[in-house]
Order: sequence, then C-alpha cells, then structure tokens
Amino acid sequence: MNTQAFELRDDERRPPANDLLEVVQQGLGRTSKQLPSWLFYDERGSQLFEDICEQPEYYLTRAELALMREHGQAIADVLGADVRLVEFGSGSAIKTRILLEHLERPVTYVPVEIAGEPLRESVKRFGEIFPQLPIQPLHADFTKPLRLPVPPRTAKRTVVYFPGSTIGNFDQRDASRLLRTMRDEMGENGAILIGVDLKKNPATIEAAYNDKAGVTAEFTLNMLVRLNRELGCDFAVHQYRHRARYNAWAGRIETHIVSTVDQRVRAGSRRFDFSAGEAMLVEYSCKYSLEDFAQLASRAGLRVAQVWLDRDGLFSVQMLVRS
Repeated sequence: MNTQAFELRDDERRPPANDLLEVVQQGLGRTSKQLPSWLFYDERGSQLFEDICEQPEYYLTRAELALMREHGQAIADVLGADVRLVEFGSGSAIKTRILLEHLERPVTYVPVEIAGEPLRESVKRFGEIFPQLPIQPLHADFTKPLRLPVPPRTAKRTVVYFPGSTIGNFDQRDASRLLRTMRDEMGENGAILIGVDLKKNPATIEAAYNDKAGVTAEFTLNMLVRLNRELGCDFAVHQYRHRARYNAWAGRIETHIVSTVDQRVRAGSRRFDFSAGEAMLVEYSCKYSLEDFAQLASRAGLRVAQVWLDRDGLFSVQMLVRS
C-alpha cells in the first residue's frame, strides 16, 4: 500500500489560526457585512457540502460526473502521459478518481485541501484504490502561494485540476488572481483543467441553492456554528436564515445569512449589531457563458485550449494553457 497516503504535509506559510478572528471582525465591521465562503469548510461543513451534492436539485455534480465519465479518456489523452496532477480543493475527489483511472503513468497526485480530516480520509482511500500512485497531500489554503512537494520523478507536465464550480465562488478580480496563481504553479508547459458552471434557466440555478431538504440552509448557517465554537462568538443561530437568489445582471447566485430580529453578537472583544432583515453576504456562485469565461482566462494570461460539455449543456470542463 502507498505509505505516502498517510503523511499529511502542512504548508508552513498558511496564515496562523488566530488570524480568523481578525477576518471575522473586519467582515462584521463593514457597512455591508460580509464573510468569506472558505469559512464554510470545517469538518461538519465539508460533510454537509457532500450531502448537498446528492440533493436532486443540485444538478452541478451530476452533470460534471456524467461529463467526466463520457469524456474522461479524451481529456486524459489531451493532457498526455507522465502528468503531475495537482488538485486545488480536493475534498472527496470523486471526479479525480475518474481522471486518474484514464491518465497514462501519472507521476504523482498532489491534493491540496484546507480541511484536514476530509483530506486525510480521501488520501487514505486513494492510497487503497491506486496503490502504485505516489500521493503527496498538502494541507493548505490554495488561494495563497504554495510550496508544492518535489515529485518522485520528472513530469512532462504539471496539470492544476480545479473540478466542481469553485471558481464561481470568486468575484471577477479574485477569480483572475486565482487563475494567475494556477498559471504560476503549472509552469511554462503546464495546463489547468477547470470545472465551470454555465448560465442557464435562472429557476434551475436558484433551486440548486435552495434544496427542499434544507441541506444548503444548514450548510450556510453552520458557518455561525463554527464561529461560536472556534472563536467563542455568541450567534443565536436559530435567529438567522439562509437566503440564496440569482442576480441575473451579475450572472451569479448571491448567498446571504439574514438576521430575523434586531440583535447583537460578540466576536472577541468587539460587539456587532444586526438589524431585523439585515443580510450578510457569505458566498457568490458565478455562472459563465463560454465567451465570458474565455475573457476571464485571457485577463489571467491564459487561453482556452479545449472545452468539454455534458450532454445537456449544463456544465463545462475546460483546459487552459498560457496565452
């Protein structure tokens, strides 16, 4: 069995945990309150997101899995043999398994994930599925500069894999910045393989973020549970609600946590007031046309080399190279 699968490597350049309080205080102190979406992903949040992906309204995962099953071999052929595969935000890495099954002689798999326990579990599972594949997990925030492990042998190409629709969680400026980070990590002859959710009927999009079972709502409010636990905040979670609406003009879902009453919350030594009906932005989920995303890639010094779509045209996987 692959022993590397059990050795989580921390990137020592990650920001210290006590920076969390500063991030939260800054966000709550804004005129329009806003907290970053990465706060969703503690252990419970990561599990809830996996549950979201199984909801009937959440078309994204089904469409992407169908796409990978249909086009996985073609994608692997385009990427070529002897690839170092670096996955940003690996999570459970279901789609990655499909890709690795088709890749020819992959040099190593480097999952980069901020949530430690999901990373440990997925890497252990991959070590059992691919016992001959070197696995070099990196416990880190992929939005910051990384120090990738040295591969066990020379790779012909580094491919940064970013499945799902996580690129949509960044506004245009931050998405461009992240793509430039990926461009730096992939090197001169590397590539980016990225999942991009496409514009479609707004009702279909809104339903995906407002499932009838309420899993997405629980996922959203778990952010407050996390802040209470880790920072000693005193959010009365039952006095907040989840709200996700599609902004057609901006082409994105905007998710807010809405206070249902006038209330005050503590974060460290500071107090912050919420009025009844006040909404705190916690996530964007941007949707793109193929033309929109090509323009975004261009601003990051990249060009779209290839696009694969699911049969219903709901979702795309795109290969980017240096322009």
